[in-house]
Amino acid sequence: MNVTPAGQGGGAVGDPGRLYGLGVGPGDPELLTLRGLRVLQSCPVVAYVAARGRRGHARCTVEQFLRPGQTLERLEYPVTVEPVGVEVYRSLLDRFHDDAAERLAAHLDAGRDVAVLSEGDPLFYGSYMHLHIRLADRFRAEVIPGITSVSAACGLAGMPLVSGDERFTVVTATMLAEDLKQALAGTEAVVILKIGRHLQRVVAALEATGRIDDAIYVERASHPDQLVMPVREIGSRTPPYFSLVLVPGPRLAGLGR
Repeated sequence: MNVTPAGQGGGAVGDPGRLYGLGVGPGDPELLTLRGLRVLQSCPVVAYVAARGRRGHARCTVEQFLRPGQTLERLEYPVTVEPVGVEVYRSLLDRFHDDAAERLAAHLDAGRDVAVLSEGDPLFYGSYMHLHIRLADRFRAEVIPGITSVSAACGLAGMPLVSGDERFTVVTATMLAEDLKQALAGTEAVVILKIGRHLQRVVAALEATGRIDDAIYVERASHPDQLVMPVREIGSRTPPYFSLVLVPGPRLAGLGR
């Protein structure tokens, strides 16, 4: 992998462009880093992923900072949920990332720098990672870190997660129910991402491990419609994809709002 510091300017005429994985943070435009803003506005090509019929969360975050004349490369997901099984789903996404990487490679080969927007941090469950592993051995590449949804959610909830030598585990609500229970029982602090339609499985795992009373639900942290509440108070609410559950370690349980 070739890594070049941001802001050093282009190479000689005919040199390939540089690839940037640009973390734009959890949603509030003011949480975009100064370095991220500089790279965003310096790149002639800005790429972003979006679901069919959507503008893309990362693009919406930086919309006000885009410059006239920049080329916007929309990379549209073929699917957003598993339609006919895990293997078919993965195959569709692999093909999508292959095609997207070649589209960006065409810009890079032509000497144009490309900033790939990524919600949160590019390498923390970010879609950019799939492009990075396909392109970073061919082009100069740099990752611009971003604030994660976990950091934003903890700030919104006023909840520290771990202290001292406590362990911290991040899992997704899409994992098998038994694996989720094991994660909750086997570590001090847990963050469960991608709640969405899996809420009841998460609630069942929290109850089975005796951790539901300490669990805090956070929805769309840093967005204008953000929400935080104890998991026990969710009721019949249907969480969006951008929601998570915070479970603090025992030393800090009960210290949140």
